[in-house]
Amino acid sequence: MLKWFELRARVFQAGPLCHSAAFDGGDGLGYIHVLRNGRMRITSAGQGSILLAEPSLVFFMTPTTHRLRPLGEGADTVCASFEFGAGLRNPLIAALPEMVAVKLSDVPNLDATTGVLFREASEQHCGRQAILDRLSEVLIIQLLRELMDQGRIQSGLLAGLSNPRLAKAINAIHDDPREAWTLEKLAALANMSRARFAVHFREAVGSTPMAYLGEWRLSVARSLLRGGKSVQAVADEVGYASASALSRAFAAQSGMSPTEWRAQQRQ
Repeated sequence: MLKWFELRARVFQAGPLCHSAAFDGGDGLGYIHVLRNGRMRITSAGQGSILLAEPSLVFFMTPTTHRLRPLGEGADTVCASFEFGAGLRNPLIAALPEMVAVKLSDVPNLDATTGVLFREASEQHCGRQAILDRLSEVLIIQLLRELMDQGRIQSGLLAGLSNPRLAKAINAIHDDPREAWTLEKLAALANMSRARFAVHFREAVGSTPMAYLGEWRLSVARSLLRGGKSVQAVADEVGYASASALSRAFAAQSGMSPTEWRAQQRQ
């Protein structure tokens, strides 16, 4: 599913964090903070305050106002901001809680990536920034996969993907939004009856299959529009019969036309 969205991360802190740092949720960005050594307190409006006293990772998928405060002799950290091409309507964002905090010892599958990340952060080689940014993107994708595999997400998109039968239908939607999907076709992919599939899908994902299909098509459309494609070309790629049909669905969801939305994004 990530092929439709442009995940972009930027590392802005790599090394000892000696002073408090505040982040404004109004910037529209997600954040990932990785603690290598030391102790640090993280405070956010929705989650209160948590203490990190061992190597840990804190992930803010949604734009969230929060503060980092190093304790004692400071904290050795790597911090990055990131965004997806579809903006706040990306279904991944809706699938995750505001904040996820995990101990690195609990996610050994991330050892290789965090090890290279920390090593690169501690050295000053040519291309350091680009490598740190790309490693952060890999780490975000790996973390999303871990959360799904561990069943840490109980509802939403990732919960649906953790169900093998539902995952077949969801992945089909993700891979080919242009297809004229029906409830019958999706239920057949999941090897379920139409009624059973509809109930299980709604319970896991939180919306009906056809409502999710519509949301996914518009999410992909936003990503393609940001990439510079015409409204007609986008309509063709995401399964709308015409540019006007896409414009009507787009306006019903966002209150503006695709061209107005794209102009706003550029501003």
